[in-house]
Amino acid sequence: MKLLRNSIAAIIVVWLLLPLHVAGAESGKVVLFDEAHGQKFLIGQNGPLDLSDLAALFQGEGLDVRVNKGKITTEVLANVDALVISGAFSPLAPSENAAITRFLGSGGRLSVMLHIGPPVADLLHQVNVSISNGVIHEEENRLRKDGLDYRITRMKPHELTKGVNSFSVYGGWALANTAKNAEIIAQTSARAWVDLNKDNKLSKGDAVQSFGVVIAGSSGRGGFVVFGDDAMFQNKFLVEGNAVLAKNLATWLRSTNKATEI
Repeated sequence: MKLLRNSIAAIIVVWLLLPLHVAGAESGKVVLFDEAHGQKFLIGQNGPLDLSDLAALFQGEGLDVRVNKGKITTEVLANVDALVISGAFSPLAPSENAAITRFLGSGGRLSVMLHIGPPVADLLHQVNVSISNGVIHEEENRLRKDGLDYRITRMKPHELTKGVNSFSVYGGWALANTAKNAEIIAQTSARAWVDLNKDNKLSKGDAVQSFGVVIAGSSGRGGFVVFGDDAMFQNKFLVEGNAVLAKNLATWLRSTNKATEI
């Protein structure tokens, strides 16, 4: 009897997973989640801060979702259409940055979601994106009194922002484009600030302005998008506008036309 129950349970598990597997297989487009750089929030875990719901959403949109546990190389990216680097805690090596640059040049797509800036700073500099040295405090549309969590309502028309009236950020870094190949497509109010003098309050010398929280751009034949926050796509927060943004991201990643060899 116990053996029968186990068999039935196994059949149920396979049946539940089958629609996701089939959806990914139909697309033929592979998105690779990097988990080789100290990431703590993973697509294979179901905690409130993990990314399993994002992975399931991507699969439901026809993407073949895979995981990278080793060094990012040209060979690893050869059969990949899109790369996601979310919440890296350890730095990418120069050779990895070079492989990703070649990947973009061949038409691949890249999405970077920041928990902290330094691990991916060199990579982002190569595509002309800079990161602030402090998190954003917002004075408008606050979700928390300290202004670290807030709602974004200022967006430019873009396929990533289509149908998104607002989305929420939960501790984000300011992003700036340093060349015309990239542009800010979502930003804070003009009253937002970054604590440059580290006194934990808005005071003289702090930067007060509208800051970018999402930047999209092109590099070679490929495209990239950078989000100043990784929490916005975590299971706990993947609702309302954040879920719409994630669905748009899946469509954008899927629309790559990468060359077969890089």
